[in-house]
Amino acid sequence: MFGDGRKLLVVGDRVLVAPTQGEERTREGLILPSSAVEKNEVQSGRVVEVGPGTPMPPPADVSDEPWKMTDSPTAIFLPLEARVGDQVLFLRKTAIEIEFAGDTLLIVPHGAILVIAREEQNPETASEFSTDNFQS
Repeated sequence: MFGDGRKLLVVGDRVLVAPTQGEERTREGLILPSSAVEKNEVQSGRVVEVGPGTPMPPPADVSDEPWKMTDSPTAIFLPLEARVGDQVLFLRKTAIEIEFAGDTLLIVPHGAILVIAREEQNPETASEFSTDNFQS
C-alpha cells in the first residue's frame, strides 16, 4: 500500500519491483554511474507486490451428463516463488516501467527473474524436522 491509501493489484504471473537506484559497484570495487548501469542486460530491485500466480485450468470433470450446466469452477493458480521483500535480479528488457504515487516501479514477468535473494527465517519460528516433535 502506498502513502495515499491506494494499492496496485498485480495480475497473473507478474511481479511489481522497486528498482535499485543509484550507482553500483563492480567486482573490483569500481563505482559505475547510473548511465552506465542502464546499458546492462540485468537489473536488481526489491519485490513490492506479487500476482496470484500462473492460472491453471481446472481438472477435467467428466460426468455422466456432460451437457448439464454446472457452477463455474473457481480459479486455480500455481503460486509464484518470489515474495514481497525479496531482492531479485531480472532481465531488464522484459520489464515495463510505470510511475505510481510518485514512485517508479517495474512490472516484471516471473519468468524473467534470474535470482532471488531472501532473508532466512528465524530458526525459532521456522518449522524444521526434529525428533522432539514426535512422542514415543
